[in-house]
Amino acid sequence: MCGICGELRFDGAPADLAAVARMTERLRPRGPDHGGSYSDGILGFGHRRLSIIDLSERANQPMVDQELGLALVFNGTLYNYPELRAQLRKKGYRFFSEGDSEVILKAYREWGEAAPERFHGMFAFAIWDMRERTLFMARDRFGIKPLYWTRNGDRFRFASTVQALLAGGGVDPSLDAEALHFQFTLHGVVPAPKTVLRGVRKLEPGRWMRIDAQGREQSAPYWRLDLEPAQPRSEEEWVEAVHEVLRRAVRRRNEIADVPVGVLLSGGLDSSLLVALLAELGKENLHTFTIGFEDQPEEPGNEFEYSDQVVERYRPLHHKFLVPNSEVLTRLPEAVDAMAEPMFGQDAVAFYLLAEQVSKEIKVVQSGQGADEVFGGYFWYPRIMEDGRGSCAERLRRHYFDREHREFLRMVTPSYRGEDYTYRYVARRLEEFDGAQCIDSVLALDVTTFIVDDPVKRVDNMTMAWGLEARVPFLDHELVELAARCPAEIKFESGGKHLLKRVARGRVPDAVIDRPKGYFPMPALKYVRGPFLEFMREVLESRACRERGLFERDYIDMLLSAPDMHHTRIQGSKLWQLALMELWLQRNVDGNV
Repeated sequence: MCGICGELRFDGAPADLAAVARMTERLRPRGPDHGGSYSDGILGFGHRRLSIIDLSERANQPMVDQELGLALVFNGTLYNYPELRAQLRKKGYRFFSEGDSEVILKAYREWGEAAPERFHGMFAFAIWDMRERTLFMARDRFGIKPLYWTRNGDRFRFASTVQALLAGGGVDPSLDAEALHFQFTLHGVVPAPKTVLRGVRKLEPGRWMRIDAQGREQSAPYWRLDLEPAQPRSEEEWVEAVHEVLRRAVRRRNEIADVPVGVLLSGGLDSSLLVALLAELGKENLHTFTIGFEDQPEEPGNEFEYSDQVVERYRPLHHKFLVPNSEVLTRLPEAVDAMAEPMFGQDAVAFYLLAEQVSKEIKVVQSGQGADEVFGGYFWYPRIMEDGRGSCAERLRRHYFDREHREFLRMVTPSYRGEDYTYRYVARRLEEFDGAQCIDSVLALDVTTFIVDDPVKRVDNMTMAWGLEARVPFLDHELVELAARCPAEIKFESGGKHLLKRVARGRVPDAVIDRPKGYFPMPALKYVRGPFLEFMREVLESRACRERGLFERDYIDMLLSAPDMHHTRIQGSKLWQLALMELWLQRNVDGNV
């Protein structure tokens, strides 16, 4: 797990190594163990390493294979690299290191742009072909690992974070009106390739991109989610299949590491099941970590009563943290600094504070993100299923969008008003799953697009801010492909996540399985009052906010006057969304332009 960056010039001039160095330094938290660089005239690479596999210097990056004429920077983990390594050895390739990075180099030389199809894991990488003078990049199927880029007439740059690109300089920081519509309609999700900044784009998940020395681009997807119905199976057969594939995913994410692997234990079904499966696999001395916050009258601030039951059953080496609201407020700006893009999910700060503590004990953890999207765990899914009015896109809008288009037009100033971009995008994407039931199309769109820029990005950014690698077995692509072909009536039995509940029964305490669906609690950012309200008021009434002219003052005043009355359909605070957006711009953009 690492931070990567680089520059390719199109005008024949040498790469700006000072800019690459600035980008690399900005990525230091993602890779505290080693920093390296590489240049080849028009190409410059930077890398920060978090040592997880092959801890020796031989696995440092950028990795250069002069025999093959290739150089690599790579962020992520390939869980099937031992199998690929064996295949490549049989083809005559010789290896000088023991990790997964070198496997990517050999695989690319052998299979070219088809290589990512063979990779099982999470990854974002760039390969410089010294002979062809081309830069090849690819990103994993679910965008677990980030890859941002920017280009002008003379050069192309890429990095693991927006902040690193900004540190390199020369980025257009103006706001993209279409991306803003996505941001405030899909609770922080801006589908690739856009970001809220016009000058920054990101590579789509499951896609490769190649650029040559003249700036000519090629790009294509290497994977698509198949929704073709599976051969008929009984419920028992589905439960057995899910158990087998999930168990394999958990095992791979535990074994493919040369350091210990722990679990972020929230107290919910998903992370509790990870602990149970690791125990089933014979894992000993497992470290688990739970965090909680102060209660609000409307909502508890922790789930200790559930996580404690899992700890009691399996006796892991458990670490429990309770964070007072005063610390949340004090540390909130730090968490915003770690966001590659503005994140509205209230648990981003929770993950940031948890990751800080976890990183003191361990380098790698498994986490339960993705289970709700893959197996149907959120409350809006049944509402969409039961709503027979209008098109699938109209149903998704009614139960999922944070704002109607007309409210967005009231929220922003005239410079940022335009069409109903989000609805148009969603309708087009849902049509791609031709012939599928509406709910299956919604789940597919969620797991391939929405999840990338909500929980997945949040977990990556907040953990990597502390040099902590988070692995997400519920987004194993074999598991996702299996679940996508399961009939909806089985997935949504017993209120959703039926298959996971069946797998968990007898392994996880019944109270955890049968509890109402919970969320990583951060009540103070949902029910905004007291010091948190004053903090957000100060941000939104600041000179920077007024001069930026993004939000209409009447809309801001409406939210400030009664923040508890303005929540989104999925229970997010609209006031927090505006304050977070403005604070992110102030801390990450204003000082870099």
